[in-house]
Amino acid sequence: MKTIETKKDYQNYVDAKSPNSPLALNILKAFLVGGTICLIGQFIHDGLESLGLGDDAVSAITSISLVFAGIFLTAIDVYSKIGKFAGAGSIVPITGFANSIASPAIEFKSEGLVLGVGAKLFQIAGPVLVYGISTSIAVGILYYLFVRSRINVKNLLLKNFFK
Repeated sequence: MKTIETKKDYQNYVDAKSPNSPLALNILKAFLVGGTICLIGQFIHDGLESLGLGDDAVSAITSISLVFAGIFLTAIDVYSKIGKFAGAGSIVPITGFANSIASPAIEFKSEGLVLGVGAKLFQIAGPVLVYGISTSIAVGILYYLFVRSRINVKNLLLKNFFK
């Protein structure tokens, strides 16, 4: 094997070993699968709305239905095949989030409820939840400070920073 001495040599080595991915085909598959998942969600939403349910109930039941579908398809080992085919198209909708929580729990169930399922349940989704919740708290505080409390941002900046 030839020794790698420079960054350029290493990059050439990586390029030679890495497979080329068909970008346009991957984008099309992600779009079609992600769009189909969202279309199914819209059908559920419209069907529930036609039953005369309120907006909050329709939204909640639609989300719960899609999360259940994602977990169910993960449990019967179908969602991994969808993910392998569609890539990001299966990850972005709410079903992908359900899959990211259910998959480690199912994989580590043999290690027990506490050390297996409990410890691995949020392995992938944990950071998403932490940063999502932290960001929503920060945005909520900023909203309260600058919108709800009627603080005039322009006057605040002029008084404190441009003396």
